[in-house]
Amino acid sequence: MLADVGNVAAAGIKAVTDDEGVRMDERLAALAEAHGVATWYENFQRRRTEVAPDSVIGVLGLLGVDAGTPDAVGAALAATRDRDHGDRLPGTVVLREGQGRPLPAPAEITLEDGTVRTVAGLPADLPLGWHRLATGDQEVTLVVVPAGLPEAPESWGWMVQLYTLHSAQSWGIGDLGDLRSFVERSAGAGMVVLNPLHAITPVPPVPASPYSPSSRRFANPVYLRISDIPLFAAAPPAVREQIERLRPAASGLIDYTAVWAAKLAALELLWPLAGPVDLDADPGLTDFARFCALAEEHGPDWQKWPEQLRHPDAPAVRAYRSDRILFHVWVQGLVAEQLDTAREAASGMAVGIVHDLAVGIDPAGADGWLLQDVLAAGVRAGAPPDAFNQLGQDWGLAAWRPDRLVASGYAAYRDMLRRIFRHAGGLRVDHVAGLWRLWWVPPGMGPAEGTYVRYDPEAMLGILALEAHRAGAVVIGEDLGTVLPEMTATLERMNMLGSSVLWFTRDWDTGEFRPAAGYRRNALASISTHDLPTAAGFLAGEQVEVRAELGQLAGTVEQEWATWRADRAALLELLESEGVLENREADPAEIVLAMHEFLARTPCRLVAASLHDVLLERRQPNLPGTFDEYPNWRIPLAAPLPELTGDPLFLRVAAILNTRREERETR
Repeated sequence: MLADVGNVAAAGIKAVTDDEGVRMDERLAALAEAHGVATWYENFQRRRTEVAPDSVIGVLGLLGVDAGTPDAVGAALAATRDRDHGDRLPGTVVLREGQGRPLPAPAEITLEDGTVRTVAGLPADLPLGWHRLATGDQEVTLVVVPAGLPEAPESWGWMVQLYTLHSAQSWGIGDLGDLRSFVERSAGAGMVVLNPLHAITPVPPVPASPYSPSSRRFANPVYLRISDIPLFAAAPPAVREQIERLRPAASGLIDYTAVWAAKLAALELLWPLAGPVDLDADPGLTDFARFCALAEEHGPDWQKWPEQLRHPDAPAVRAYRSDRILFHVWVQGLVAEQLDTAREAASGMAVGIVHDLAVGIDPAGADGWLLQDVLAAGVRAGAPPDAFNQLGQDWGLAAWRPDRLVASGYAAYRDMLRRIFRHAGGLRVDHVAGLWRLWWVPPGMGPAEGTYVRYDPEAMLGILALEAHRAGAVVIGEDLGTVLPEMTATLERMNMLGSSVLWFTRDWDTGEFRPAAGYRRNALASISTHDLPTAAGFLAGEQVEVRAELGQLAGTVEQEWATWRADRAALLELLESEGVLENREADPAEIVLAMHEFLARTPCRLVAASLHDVLLERRQPNLPGTFDEYPNWRIPLAAPLPELTGDPLFLRVAAILNTRREERETR
């Protein structure tokens, strides 16, 4: 990665060009290190890659550190030395349960329950939880976190893209009623792993991707089942008839905007029948509802609102009054009720419903507005170049500012986790490596011109463990791709599960698929993910065919087909060697069964089967790197819900995985 040496020189920062590219001034490197900004990283080929000085300067600027001139670098370094060498505590002190720590002076601790203790140092017997620590003229957050979580149970379940379900009762998209029905007919499964159900900005157009939400703290009302709202049953017949006429016409692809327009109109008809709404019961929810009301009036992007409305604490915002605030609080209450009903249906499962935490949020959305004081203004999170994305990835997502999280006691992060865990038996954390470091792309630069910014994993994972522990929930980290060894080791130590995907679980020195016995114990095993080929799609080469049509191949068509043929042959050889496949020429259904027999033989604590695989769907839910060229997140399953749960392959896969569970229980 080459820097623009001219720009660096213009800033007065010394840059030296050598055989490895551009190296930056030592003082700039020291400043970057002090603020957790990487000046080099190990790429997907495990090779050291230098970061351009311009990128480091840009990212430091996003952290509020001026590094544009030598004088500015010197001043920032001096400020950093003063910060690091004093006796002042950081805004948040994280203490692992059972471990003490010295303090620079006597202190007073106020525990969650109000108990006050005077201490000379942090004692090892402090209870788990969120406390306050006062010493001298400082008062900071003290959070005591568990060393790890209890072992996850031995179980299996279904991976469900909720929007793909459909039944006679749902309106053009899978809904929370479908989720409840599926849980009740899940053929002995111990969990249901969902796509993110995070909130949208409730104005058109409604985005299809669940991984670029408006808010991760609230839920998406597009998943409401209108007929399950108690007010619907109590409404006058004429109102019910009017609502039924709003049902969207069936179509080949899911139209989120049309579905939300129909459900919003139905909710508007029920709203006059609703009782009083308490705006003081949940101030955070009221703030979110205020954003929704303002978005309806001024548009979905708060950055384009009138200047006086661009901060949630602005006088004009606090003075804003609208019946629409009440309406959106009410709507979120309905979503929470239906989420609770689904969770109750799953109460007999070993794990229950596993929600998915997206890696970030749309900076133009509700959390971008409400949490702007703890976000890095202007940053775009993404990923560095790799074999499949040679220009890097710009996800367009906002990112936490690590220094602001510390200063604010991680309150926003804690609140987000607590709200999700209210309805979850488990949480899948997308791109779990982002709890250690995240790729930041500065404004005006391409995705390959970013760099990593470090977070405090002791805090990020510790707080996640604390809130999961309190909710009695399992945590699954999506740790695919380039993951540092310490990340895998920490997940293992804390009993947070990793992700072992059949397509990726290989010996990368030889390229060979790993045998079942070589899988990790603390992991969720699956054939694929929403971003990868389905089982039937892989067997047919669908991913090569579609990417070739769209011009998305990294190599030539011939090279990609050759790679696919080799991978397919290697997979079939693996299944034969494990004794789960007798005939390589078997039909796809038998090979898919063999794949699940293989997963059942792994030592992984959890195994997940995808509905796309048991229905032999060829099209994958999402094709990374595409937008309108491919119908990402809009493809419904071929079979309606009643047919799905009675499908012979669905039941045969369930039988394989139920046998696995029973055998493990008798050991």
